[in-house]
Amino acid sequence: MISPWLLMIVIFGVSMFVSWRLRSKFNEYSQIGLSNGMSGAEIAQTMLRENGIHDVRVVSVEGMLTDHYNPEDKTVNLSADVYYGRSVAAAAVAAHECGHAVQHQVAYAPLKLRSAMVPALTLSSRYMQWVLLAGILLLQTTPIPLAIGVALFALTTLFSFVTLPVEFDASRRALAWVQNNNIVTQQEYGYAKDALWWAAMTYVVAALGSLATLLYYASLLMGGRRSD
Repeated sequence: MISPWLLMIVIFGVSMFVSWRLRSKFNEYSQIGLSNGMSGAEIAQTMLRENGIHDVRVVSVEGMLTDHYNPEDKTVNLSADVYYGRSVAAAAVAAHECGHAVQHQVAYAPLKLRSAMVPALTLSSRYMQWVLLAGILLLQTTPIPLAIGVALFALTTLFSFVTLPVEFDASRRALAWVQNNNIVTQQEYGYAKDALWWAAMTYVVAALGSLATLLYYASLLMGGRRSD
């Protein structure tokens, strides 16, 4: 059986590769101009409008790959390269984030579950690292603090896995829309699909990394119990 430590090291290496690959793909497809000349902002606004969504704003935010949909204030937040960009990468990312807005509109179940988990996750994240540290230091005395820490970390891991169908579905909606509405050519569609696939892989690796870390803390807890 692979040890949690070895699994964490392997996943860390894979994570570094996937992150590098995503940035490489984004840079590559950012250099390929979209044949219809639309900007990311225009694509986002069009996709929202054609899906009957009129209460979501499209705004520009700072940073690279900082694009996200905020269900609280109903905004599609696009980085400057995506908002103003007229490339295949900009089209893919803009449509993907609007895919989340569409999920919100149709009450997509995994998104509702993910949103419902946010308050508890925010609260637990404030104390989780300290509870885990205390649990490790006190393990020879009592397993209770570490057990609580493992439970809190399990919530984080569950959140990571709930995020996966949300992200994959947003990409599916985005790709279907840009293809059905002739936003991209067939070749551009292939590029957009490739870019979104690598973006999705970052979430997969993050979920696996969270699981490996959870197994590590769980192994410490079980080991401490056996030594009692």
